[in-house]
Amino acid sequence: MASVPAVLNAEWTKIRTVSSTTWTLICAFGVTVAMGAALCAVMNAQFDNLSDVERATFDPTFVSFSGMILGQLAMVVFGVLVVGTEYSSGMIRTSLAAVPQRGTFLFSKIAVAGVLALAVGLATGFISFFLGQALLGDHRTDIGADNVLRAVFGGGIYMGLIAIFSMGVAAMLRSSMLSLGILMPFFFLVSQILSAVPGAKSVARYFPDQAGSKIMQVLPDAMNSDPAPYGPWGGLGIMIAWVVAAVLGGYVLLKKRDA
Repeated sequence: MASVPAVLNAEWTKIRTVSSTTWTLICAFGVTVAMGAALCAVMNAQFDNLSDVERATFDPTFVSFSGMILGQLAMVVFGVLVVGTEYSSGMIRTSLAAVPQRGTFLFSKIAVAGVLALAVGLATGFISFFLGQALLGDHRTDIGADNVLRAVFGGGIYMGLIAIFSMGVAAMLRSSMLSLGILMPFFFLVSQILSAVPGAKSVARYFPDQAGSKIMQVLPDAMNSDPAPYGPWGGLGIMIAWVVAAVLGGYVLLKKRDA
């Protein structure tokens, strides 16, 4: 029986020695910070052109996380690669032979990769915030303002949960290509489009990204967005429910199927 510390160390070695996973985390950080900074600079320059409603609901904290829409896609890739590469390379047979306790194998992998994604997410959240506020000029806020620290921490947690959700989906589908083929359009297109369709908004607001992103808002109706029937913590709770369902689904299918 493989010990948990040994399995955790093995999973850490796998992640840090594969360049693709390292670069996806770097991309998640770089894209989020760069895009957020650019949009904050643009918003500062165009603030006087905003409508009265947009100025009244202006949320400088949420604006600094504007790059999250692309950064989360890099986190999706990271989560999928952590699990899916085992299947595409055939390493899953060796891994399960070394660690026959499939629950220990999967949850150790998710724990190591999840902590790493959370650490990168938190670093991304704080740097995006401080750089974005510097570029917003007179329209900036302060980390000590009401609910701002919660939103900044929430941004990092959101990115980590996106990665863990992707790991669960990849464990269910056992294919990097199939997982990416579903998750990338879902987060980048389907979720965004449905959230703008009047008849589908009531459903789309319960998608993991739509619900989870509420934790990053200081104002409930930031930038004149539609009000949700839940608050920041309620939205995060909905996202966590999606993540738990995906991980448990991956565990159940891994237990039932052959490698």
